[in-house]
Amino acid sequence: MPDAADIIRSFAGLHAVVVGEAMLDRYSTGVGRRICPEAPVPVVDGCSTVSFAGGAANTAVNLRELGAEVTFLSVVGRDAEGDLLREILERHEVDLSCLQAAADRRTLTKHRILAGDQMMLRFDHGTTSPLAGAAEAHLISHLEELNHRADLVVVSDYDYGILTSRTLAALRRLQWGIQRTLAVDSRRLPHFKYLGVTAVKPNFAETLALLDGRGSVADQRRDFVLTNSTEILRRTGAQIVAVTLDEDGAVVLERGQAPHRTAATPAPHCQAAGAGDTYLAALALSLAAGAPTGVAAELAAAAAEVVVHQCHTAACTAAELLHAVQGEHDPGDLAGLAVRMDRYRQAGRRIVFTNGCFDILHHGHVTYLQRAKALGDVLVVGVNSDESIRRLKGPDRPINCLEDRLGVLAGLGCIDHVASFDESTPDRLIKAVRPDVFVKGGDYTRDSLPEAPLVEELGGRVVILPLLQNRSTTNIVARIRQSHRAARRADFNGSPLHAADVDPRPQTALHST
Repeated sequence: MPDAADIIRSFAGLHAVVVGEAMLDRYSTGVGRRICPEAPVPVVDGCSTVSFAGGAANTAVNLRELGAEVTFLSVVGRDAEGDLLREILERHEVDLSCLQAAADRRTLTKHRILAGDQMMLRFDHGTTSPLAGAAEAHLISHLEELNHRADLVVVSDYDYGILTSRTLAALRRLQWGIQRTLAVDSRRLPHFKYLGVTAVKPNFAETLALLDGRGSVADQRRDFVLTNSTEILRRTGAQIVAVTLDEDGAVVLERGQAPHRTAATPAPHCQAAGAGDTYLAALALSLAAGAPTGVAAELAAAAAEVVVHQCHTAACTAAELLHAVQGEHDPGDLAGLAVRMDRYRQAGRRIVFTNGCFDILHHGHVTYLQRAKALGDVLVVGVNSDESIRRLKGPDRPINCLEDRLGVLAGLGCIDHVASFDESTPDRLIKAVRPDVFVKGGDYTRDSLPEAPLVEELGGRVVILPLLQNRSTTNIVARIRQSHRAARRADFNGSPLHAADVDPRPQTALHST
């Protein structure tokens, strides 16, 4: 099976053609502190406005940021919004030689008004009537010209007039002539059933519509998709159907194969604009690069995970996706960790950090870590290396090696990231994480923590949590050794070991890591 990192690096050798509705995403953010006297609505003061590529244009940006060469086929208006969108796409080095500007069309624009993180209003404008005449003919001509050098074609169809019946017929003819990766995101998937599509990406509402409204949003969504998998594949005509379920991840169906499920980290819905475009871009590129469907699905999920924790419409870069993938296997990658933390901060998420040996994980540890996570949104745990523990606790420790300790911690639902350090104190980790909250157990005080000044210098605060009584790794090890010694004495004396030979009572000490 190809390595995920190698697949990501191979994106740079692919040429993608994107066809669909070009949109401009605008965000005006201010402060809402009062109610309008003219109507019971909030007043948003001091707005600042930023603009991004949206719709199919955002898909094109994501493909380019992931490393592919990208040619964008669409039509915008001859207006200020169209000019601004062109500037944004040029900054991302998207090939716009096939992007038309039509005098009879107005550029599609979605303008969101936010008070802080809360979206108050979105108003849309732009032409949504079907292309016709010269604009339609030119778009089809461009498709035909690009057909022989494209490694993949990505369709982002919002049913706003770009994908006409003639354009769909041309796509079908070209796809059946040269089979290539064809990925589609559309509100009207039945129109693409006979195009020889590789993969489609409906969300749950679109899946319900595909099944003529069977089921409801109240259903257990994953179970519903799995139960109806055969019919979903049949009605789309696609080889692969990736049903995205926002905070519930995705269910990826493939003909003749077992379903593949991916997880997701919940994010505020106002921050998730464009995540579907990112998912589609990473999925399509991975499939075009030869990745197995399961690997492609995981890469798509990882790319979407990067952008949902960013503000506004965003794109995932190849470097960020590499960090997301390798970060799971390289807990010493401080640069990658710092990138992820910056993304969390941009999304307004509160970062908590703690550290310890965690040699033999016990109830005291788990309770402590759960309490630490409750102090914020993201919990990062620093773990002493084996050599660091030997310096702290002597040559007989640790009992479990670093790899095993990291693996056990990573399996706890309250922990978002684990990272290792070899020094006596985790100063380098703290500089990379820059936590809002630094947590330690009740066997410490703020003044006894050498890390405290650094944490506070970086803008964080120190919190001391109480520990469970009678929970200690050191005491667990001592009891195991006592039991072992008693067993050896019993074996030496030729008599059976009785329960009374071992003191079953926990030692009266606070738990340590």
